[in-house]
Amino acid sequence: MRAALCQMSSSDDPAENAAALAAMLDEAAEGGAGWALTPEVTNCVSGSRTRQRAVLGPLDADPCLLAARAAASRHGMWVLLGSLAVTTEDADGRFANRSVLIGADGTVAATYDKIHMFDVEIDATETYRESSGYRPGDRAVAVDAPWGRTGLTICYDLRFPALHRALAQAGARILTVPAAFSPVTGAAHWEVLLRARAIETGCWILAPAQTGAHPATRGRPRRSHGHSLAVAPWGEVVLDAGTGVGVAFVDLYMDAVDAARRRVPSLAHDRRWAGP
Repeated sequence: MRAALCQMSSSDDPAENAAALAAMLDEAAEGGAGWALTPEVTNCVSGSRTRQRAVLGPLDADPCLLAARAAASRHGMWVLLGSLAVTTEDADGRFANRSVLIGADGTVAATYDKIHMFDVEIDATETYRESSGYRPGDRAVAVDAPWGRTGLTICYDLRFPALHRALAQAGARILTVPAAFSPVTGAAHWEVLLRARAIETGCWILAPAQTGAHPATRGRPRRSHGHSLAVAPWGEVVLDAGTGVGVAFVDLYMDAVDAARRRVPSLAHDRRWAGP
């Protein structure tokens, strides 16, 4: 199965991002992809809560969702919107960071809300408090697709191996990790963590990423690491998209999952322990 990783540099304008997304999905289909995947917050990269409140809406009305559903139906291609920032009915007004898997007929097959919130102080000038604007999800999601069961995660979830192990033990053969990694943590941790999750689970890892400087009409512009990766079940990086905006292709072979798990069947070797 051929997958296309769409590496984007989304702005804080959802309509603008929807137009860029539609063109990328057309390119993915022209390249023979049966599945196209996009990064975290495909619809809006913004550090301004004021801007987010002005332009974000409910999932069903999101312009990127509408563009992706149309493209999926037009091309008979599955699409993973790595995540969309969408409004919720929460009393405190927080958004959801929601991954959306769309079937080849254009219908929504599954959604997953990011569980782990990126609340960190990377250095004196780069601080994130995702939980102040987004409410965390509380449910892991694996969905059956034509190529095999797929587990959905988002960005900071990558640092929590128990989630990925649980998805693999629930039958997932591919794990998706759409992201908008910061340049600092990306350079230090992105590839090694993705390879570790592949090795630990014997899964294919598909990680479409945001890249470069994100245009912003309000607030401090953000930057992202890029380097969308595809990692094989034995831990080899088989695709690195670099730092440019564009569509990159990878051919997935599901027998590689079986081969890796036969060689090291660690998913069946869990033991209970006491302490510490």
